[in-house]
Amino acid sequence: MSQEIQTENKMGIKPMLPLILSMSLPAMFSMTIMAMYNVVDSIFIGNYDQAGLTAISLAYPLQLFLIAAAVGTAIGVNSLVSRKLGEKDFDLANNAATHGLVTCLITYTVFLLLGLFAVQPFMGLFTTDAHTADCGVQYLRVVLCFSLFSTIQVMIEKMLQATGNMIYPMLFQLLGAVINIIFDPLLIFGIGFFPEMGVTGAAIATVFGQFCGMVFAVIVLFKKNHEIKVSFKGFRLQPAILKNIYSVGFPSIIMQSIGAIMMLGINSIFMAAGSAVSVTVFGIYFKLQSFVFMPCFGLNQGVMPVIGYNYGARNKKRVYSALKCGIVIALIIMSVGVLLMWLIPDVLISMFGGGQELMNVGVPAFRTISLCFLPAAAGILFTTLFQAVGKGVRSLMMSVCRQLLILLPVAFILSQTIGVHAVWYAFPIAEIGCLILATIFFLNLVNGDFKKLN
Repeated sequence: MSQEIQTENKMGIKPMLPLILSMSLPAMFSMTIMAMYNVVDSIFIGNYDQAGLTAISLAYPLQLFLIAAAVGTAIGVNSLVSRKLGEKDFDLANNAATHGLVTCLITYTVFLLLGLFAVQPFMGLFTTDAHTADCGVQYLRVVLCFSLFSTIQVMIEKMLQATGNMIYPMLFQLLGAVINIIFDPLLIFGIGFFPEMGVTGAAIATVFGQFCGMVFAVIVLFKKNHEIKVSFKGFRLQPAILKNIYSVGFPSIIMQSIGAIMMLGINSIFMAAGSAVSVTVFGIYFKLQSFVFMPCFGLNQGVMPVIGYNYGARNKKRVYSALKCGIVIALIIMSVGVLLMWLIPDVLISMFGGGQELMNVGVPAFRTISLCFLPAAAGILFTTLFQAVGKGVRSLMMSVCRQLLILLPVAFILSQTIGVHAVWYAFPIAEIGCLILATIFFLNLVNGDFKKLN
């Protein structure tokens, strides 16, 4: 009896809405804090040097590749751990978590090499302005060469979230974000005894915050009691576990990397049209929209282990209930985003410095792109569902269609036929197309695998 009580998990018994909220709110809060310090980065840089703001907008796709590799692999671990906990296979859950930490070293090695050798030619692809290119190189070199900190922190966050623990991951992110926000102005502008370092200072503040978050995460993982135990004693890499992790993780990596490819494509379309200001606007939008999308991604962190656990426990009713709750909450969040983008776009843009030209391009762009928010709410939750039940390829296909097969061709056609100002309409068009595909995939799942659930 005591063993049964010990292994019983709230994800299988607690009422769904309170469960989703209790698991999601900490992650939503921490993701909002992350969005805030990303935006604060850009605000400080924009008010320090507009060329620096353009530089980090051009550099951001390579940073997204790093995030994609770290988060995508961690999602694969999260999915496997939560499913094995639902099946009560605790040994395999522990082994999967240990494998997850080992994969961090593989990811870091790749991005260390990119930071040392690839950033200069990368920036040269998009700008001939020496100052802008130099700012981008400085920023990327620091962020990529010290990326081990963020990679380990993200992995531990996802491992603990798979057990239903959302508080510690929130605290990891909160600590890193607060430290970054504190040191950003000190190192960018050279306040007090700190040297004036500009864009490099912003990068150093970022990785220092990540380092502090990682140290906290490692201490919690190994010193506190959790439903999973990580141990390297007698550890051996097992191809079967790696395959299981990357069957979900690799599609997720590709899916999130597609976002970086999309940014590269959109930036190229703008630069080919001679509209550097559109690149800056797009970079500002991408940072601001994180205030809307990051809470939804935090919601996903609460919803995914609930769906995965109940799918492993073969409880169809709770799988559907988690999906419905998630979509409703996401729609509420996205509706707030649409209202802000329509009512106060000028206020949002003015925070980043710049002149009237930035405002003239940015205001209509923000209002147009925000039309994609509501269909994106449902699309994001369907993506979470597919990942949670081990169908990561479907999430990959959704992202490929949204950001490559639909968005970039439509954006290019609009730029050539109507003008560069029409490129922004490609975003809502692509999101609607993706939602249609997600609905087809979901119905296929309902009529297939879900029929085997109780």
